Amino acid sequence: MANPYRVLFRVPGAWGFSLAGLVARLALPMTGIGLIILLSQVYGSYALAGAVSATFVLTYALLSPQVSRLVDRYGQRRVLPAAGALSVLGILSTLACSYWSAPLWTLFVGAALAGCMPSLSAMVRARWTVLYRGTAELQSAYALETVLDEVTFIAGPPLAVGLSVTLFPQAGPLVAQTSTEPPVTAGSQSADSGGSVLRLAQVRLLVLLMIAMGVIVGTVDIVSVAFAGQVGTPAAASLVLACYAIGSCGAGLVFGGLKLKTALHTLLLLGGLATAATTLPLLMVSNLLGLSAAVLIAGLFFAPTMIVAMALVERCVPASRLTEGMTWLLAGLNVGVALGAALSGQMVDVQGARAGFLVAVGAGVVVMLVALWGYRRLAQATLVAHHA
Repeated sequence: MANPYRVLFRVPGAWGFSLAGLVARLALPMTGIGLIILLSQVYGSYALAGAVSATFVLTYALLSPQVSRLVDRYGQRRVLPAAGALSVLGILSTLACSYWSAPLWTLFVGAALAGCMPSLSAMVRARWTVLYRGTAELQSAYALETVLDEVTFIAGPPLAVGLSVTLFPQAGPLVAQTSTEPPVTAGSQSADSGGSVLRLAQVRLLVLLMIAMGVIVGTVDIVSVAFAGQVGTPAAASLVLACYAIGSCGAGLVFGGLKLKTALHTLLLLGGLATAATTLPLLMVSNLLGLSAAVLIAGLFFAPTMIVAMALVERCVPASRLTEGMTWLLAGLNVGVALGAALSGQMVDVQGARAGFLVAVGAGVVVMLVALWGYRRLAQATLVAHHA
């Protein structure tokens, strides 16, 4: 049986844009954690550092779909360099303001400008979609990209710790891969006339699902660090979080290699129910070994559910608006991560580390309810025109 992932790279140019996208998307996790490290060291305030980093994340979540909307209309090679340049300008501005002790408000301005960063994950997925739309290989491509997203969020923070934000991979390598760039269609030239794809009920539902899943991720990140510190081995937090990533990446690779005949809306329902159920063991942990096992289990259905959500948004939005649609899902995920970190951090401060996992369980309930709510609605996704 042929390796489903090796088959993907038989198309000329696939290796080029995939590797370029992997390097370029490191910028997102590196910038968020890098701002926290930089500003906490310079100003001695985690509150300030967290607020500035949250400004970057939330601005990115709001602006990246708009950048992707422009990409759908004008093409990647025309939009990505400009968006990347604005983001670099924001990062450099923040560095300069912190170095020369400029007024604190200038840090927030720089972080907001840095949020112009394009969603490279969506750009790469759009290229895969052009190559494999309507084929079984598309699920494998989405699975691969979901796993690579996980890899960047594992590798990005350690790189940022060592390099702060002085190394900032940009969109240039991806723009250079012109042979596989999604074409600009007549429908995309008039894309703005119909407003944002967020007006579609199916897209809003999937974004809400991604926000709830992001809350689980953000909670696991914060509470794992707090729990490891509480038991006296803070360095063990990295091993615990690695278990979460291993569970998600492994399950994503397996799922992407399957050729399931089950309808996507049914898979999303099953994934949502399983995601909710796997948050419950988090409430029962009493030591680091138990925590590692619990987060491993919690990660098992994250990547498969995200893969299905991406496949559904590809069915829900017109082909000329695909990049924007995918970016809204990724933006929702990032908003959820920031929200989960904030909420669980408050719980940890007030009631201790284990209580923070109540936030993850609550988010799991939301995932379950959204999956149930959307089961029938998303069944209609295939009726939406692909080439509006």
